[in-house]
Amino acid sequence: MFLGTWNVGGKPPHDGLNMEDWLGTTTKADIYVLGFQEIVPLNAGNVLGPEDCAPAAKWLSLIRQALNGEPNNSSHSNTVSSMLKQSPGSNDQQQMTPNSRVSFSDLMSLEDELDHDVFERFLSLRSSSYSSEEGSSSPPSEPATPGMVQHQYRLVASKQMVGIFQCVWVRENLCQQISSLKVSCVGRGIMGYLGNKGSVSISMTLYQTTICFVCTHLTSGEKKGDEIRRNLDVMEILKRTRFSHPCRIPGKPTPPDNILDHDKVFWLGDLNYRLASVCDETYELLKSKDWQALLEKDQLRIEQKAGRIFDGWKEGKIEFAPTYKYVANSDNYVAQTSASKAKRRTPAWCDRILWKGEGLKQMCYVRGESKFSDHRPVYSLFTVQADNVTKKEKPTSIIGSNTPEPSTADKLFSETAVLSATEEFMFITRAQSCRQKTSRFSLTARQVTSQ
Repeated sequence: MFLGTWNVGGKPPHDGLNMEDWLGTTTKADIYVLGFQEIVPLNAGNVLGPEDCAPAAKWLSLIRQALNGEPNNSSHSNTVSSMLKQSPGSNDQQQMTPNSRVSFSDLMSLEDELDHDVFERFLSLRSSSYSSEEGSSSPPSEPATPGMVQHQYRLVASKQMVGIFQCVWVRENLCQQISSLKVSCVGRGIMGYLGNKGSVSISMTLYQTTICFVCTHLTSGEKKGDEIRRNLDVMEILKRTRFSHPCRIPGKPTPPDNILDHDKVFWLGDLNYRLASVCDETYELLKSKDWQALLEKDQLRIEQKAGRIFDGWKEGKIEFAPTYKYVANSDNYVAQTSASKAKRRTPAWCDRILWKGEGLKQMCYVRGESKFSDHRPVYSLFTVQADNVTKKEKPTSIIGSNTPEPSTADKLFSETAVLSATEEFMFITRAQSCRQKTSRFSLTARQVTSQ
């Protein structure tokens, strides 16, 4: 499984953009999960107006070409754009046009000018699709076009919320093993609800293993205390992300309805954590490429080590330069070139990939070198152990009941992964035999006691 994250700085991709630097790995993955931030400029028109799907369609077209080795096809990009506009969760009730641009200062002043209750209703209307479950349990299919070649990879899920965009591509022969696809968006921007910041989460089941991908763009800023706002973003995303599954299939476990109930979870995006303290030594360490010494100042690691956020989550060893903030089309950090302190940004590892769950092994964690935006793309390759044995549904716990705790043999039987049909048969036989002997032994002991 390949996971990538990239803040593209609000710029639409051009046809000649080389995606190989980001997607080109020595080994082709079975699944590609790609998260973007700022695929559109984060101005008031895009936050409050109708969703601009054109950049997302262009990115999907470029990704498809890179993964499947196809030539550029602008007509397919237009078709995908129309599909995205018709996707669930688009803000059809909004009356603003893309040309209705107002500044963020004007937007924030609305709260002062309008009655508070009116402003709250306005926010609730706009943010209703940013804090609720969306999507379909069946993967969307791309429209057939004359002469279309057989795709090696298929787009099974995609979702945009203002500038956050996430898509999942799966090798075609694996698509039939994907089920229970659901999407949930949480806005954490203005007033804590609008979509200029927040998350797009995709839930799916691979064979019998539940997986969740959380693509986020957290609160920006490098002032003291901004890391607390980012921590709050994470906690709110965990609390408010919900995947509803109204169709319950008898005999099969219900898919998870929140992030942490999945077997495996990946958290990727522009997390915006900066360096906790900046001094002359910071720039000396940057010049000498002493990344490990710089990472001791990394807010994310400090907060995680203190147990305030991402408790129990893992992140690979960072052996690459900070990914933010660069001068466009340059290898120079803004901090090295800007004379204005207001525009200066201390280099930081804003773009990260974390994970939680068993059966995951990270093969690499690196950054790309595209100069397209002020962020460098980051990607990671994982091997993922998926369970293809149907799981037994957990029994409902009844408070005050006399239901005995499951025996050690029962726990072992339910939790052990079976690697093949032969091993499964052998294990079931031995486990049943063990339980039968235990039951006979317990019965005999009770009989002896009663006598």
